[in-house]
Amino acid sequence: MNAIQTNNAPAAIGPYSQAIRTGNLVFVSGQLPIDPATGQFAVGGIKELTRQSLTNMQHILREAGASMADVVKTTVFLADMADFSAMNEVYAEFFSEPFPARSAVAIKTLPKQARVEIECIAEVK
Repeated sequence: MNAIQTNNAPAAIGPYSQAIRTGNLVFVSGQLPIDPATGQFAVGGIKELTRQSLTNMQHILREAGASMADVVKTTVFLADMADFSAMNEVYAEFFSEPFPARSAVAIKTLPKQARVEIECIAEVK
């Protein structure tokens, strides 16, 4: 098991790794929409927040030797399911067919009162 860490994504806010690589699988921890340059949430609505979460994921995957095309499963956590359509628009910009499997769930609260958090599993080829 190897921890993956990059300064191009926000540091973990607890006792966990940005990602773990084991064999040819990479497990990326949930990415909040935090801009690593400022340590603050991205400015804007759910589209901008989703874009930041996915950009953070992209940087972590790159550090692990993978890309968004290698993602096999994602989980999207939303503070409000009313944001689903707007999140989905931005999500579609980051993935192409065959799309990864995905779960999208609404939950009561996210860390730091975020509106979105996204995690993934990827296969390094």
